Amino acid sequence: MQEQQVEVEHVPADAAGSLRDPGDECARRLLPAPTLVPGGLPGGKLRRVADHIDANLGGELTLGELSGVVHMSPFHFARLFKRTAGVPPHRFVVRRRVDRAIELLAGGELPIGEIARLVGYATPSHFTTVFRRITGITPTEYRRGRGERTGRAR
Repeated sequence: MQEQQVEVEHVPADAAGSLRDPGDECARRLLPAPTLVPGGLPGGKLRRVADHIDANLGGELTLGELSGVVHMSPFHFARLFKRTAGVPPHRFVVRRRVDRAIELLAGGELPIGEIARLVGYATPSHFTTVFRRITGITPTEYRRGRGERTGRAR
């Protein structure tokens, strides 16, 4: 019996890292529709993991913890997550952290060091490095109104 190839559309990696409007449900747009991807995570499990990530951005999110949410081994989970979401779990978490930081920066009330801590970074310098790598600008530049740049994703 010959396997049938099914074409599945994934979110391009560069689209997932671009700047977004504050208040958007960014994770929802990053995830594919809840249809089954052959050999991928079922939509319900993917949604459960995304919700867990969003609820725990300020803490350490390990592969073991994420795989435990859907009762899978870390290796198997990582393979299926990437196949379904189009990016590895770590990259997805980093981009969600940056998206949440953008929302907090748009509010303009919190210091950047506090935002870094709230989105899971131990130091403001590490947060700034990651933010710049994903968006192309620093958090301070974003806050000063240069956030209208489209950013670049790597």
